Amino acid sequence: MAEADAPSASRFARLIEPGSSLAPFRYVVFREIWVANLVSNLGSMIQSVAAQWLMTDLTHSHRLIAMVSTSSTIGIMLFGVFAGAIADNFDRRRVMLAAQMGMLVASALLAALTYAGLITPYLLLAFTLAVGIGTALNSPAWQASVRQQVAIADLPQAISLNSISFNLARCVGPALGGLLISLWNVSLAFAINAVSFIAMIFVLLRWHPVHSPPPRRAMLPTIAAGIRYCAGAPDIRRILLRGFVMGVGLAGYQALVPAVVRGQLHGTEVQFGLLLGLFGIGSILSALIIGEMRRRFGNEAVITVSALAFVAAQTVLAAAHSLTAALPASFIAGGGWVAGLTTINVIMQLKSPDEIIGRCMSIYQAVTFGGMAMGAWLWGTVADWGGLSVALHAASAWLLVTVVILRFVAPMPEIQPGQRARASS
Repeated sequence: MAEADAPSASRFARLIEPGSSLAPFRYVVFREIWVANLVSNLGSMIQSVAAQWLMTDLTHSHRLIAMVSTSSTIGIMLFGVFAGAIADNFDRRRVMLAAQMGMLVASALLAALTYAGLITPYLLLAFTLAVGIGTALNSPAWQASVRQQVAIADLPQAISLNSISFNLARCVGPALGGLLISLWNVSLAFAINAVSFIAMIFVLLRWHPVHSPPPRRAMLPTIAAGIRYCAGAPDIRRILLRGFVMGVGLAGYQALVPAVVRGQLHGTEVQFGLLLGLFGIGSILSALIIGEMRRRFGNEAVITVSALAFVAAQTVLAAAHSLTAALPASFIAGGGWVAGLTTINVIMQLKSPDEIIGRCMSIYQAVTFGGMAMGAWLWGTVADWGGLSVALHAASAWLLVTVVILRFVAPMPEIQPGQRARASS
């Protein structure tokens, strides 16, 4: 048996050797956090589907339906910068623990109130906002902690693998969420999300990274220093501008899909889940090849193609009147989503100095998710005024015009292998 297992072990060793796409899996802590994140992301996808579908039951307003997406992201815009300062001033593991526990409590309360029949549109928005605030607190600490989990040479691959974890959950979670809603009701989906946080909490309680405690600084001056650095670094300014503009455009698809399925396609919750599941499949396939595409064609070309993919997806979705016609749009949108946002995220992480990476990443997330929140509200309002098709075409026009202009006005910086940013003295 040992002889039979030897070739398999050898192949696995080659898969995770330094420089390979799976190299970060050599590190035990990265593997454990990755798996726990997959479970948590799966729960989050199930809750996201449930919240969006529940809102279509509670109201016919396209704006309120789109506001579910806004409430999920606006917390990152409002509190993300403070979360970055917290990540740079406190033990990141403890920050992540606090965020995970807070999201568990919020999801459990949402499940209980929904089961009791006490949920209203604005209560639903309030609870999705609470979970979004937990995400805002967790994300900078989690992204900054990746450097404590793997060597710097494996950082781009680790970021891509984390994106794959999210998109694996995006494949299975929506379809599973739609099935759960059809078999029981949305309260079960919310309860499953609450339970999913337990895996990450368990892993974080076991992880004790060896590092020097960060020096404590006053919060507001710490935030101001991060903003000054980002404002004064030309490359960072361009990254932030591109993240915001892309966030506004991508929000059209994410915010309006529930209304399209319910109103335009006359679909069910299971079909809604399947549509989002195909989005996840496109995301995973894109994540598997995006690193090679960046190396071969450059960051600017990848972001341009991702924007054009979303233009095509939203144009197809606007004209679709059946689930079959909408499925290709969902697949294309998933690929474009990961190609664009992962590329911008990788560049931001590698351009951010170690000593202020938490603040830099929080500012990036605040700007990008702020763009998504603004876009969701904007395209939802346009849909109430002119219809879903008009809103989707408007979001496509935004992406098409801005990607052409910004290619010349704010070109994306290229990253050399092994390059790391350093803060100016």
